[in-house]
Amino acid sequence: MKSKEVKALNVEQLQQTLAEERERLLKLKFAHAVSPIENPMRIRNTRRLIARILTEITAKQ
Repeated sequence: MKSKEVKALNVEQLQQTLAEERERLLKLKFAHAVSPIENPMRIRNTRRLIARILTEITAKQ
């Protein structure tokens, strides 16, 4: 999800997306702890997306 896409969402959609991304990050971390995942950059990208969403929520409030 790009920054433009994040900015286009309203606060409710952002909070829903935030919950989904946090769940995805948790699953990625567990999968990586058990056995190394194919693309560990997905963890970093998910963390950055969560930060973008949180920033946008704060800006809109």
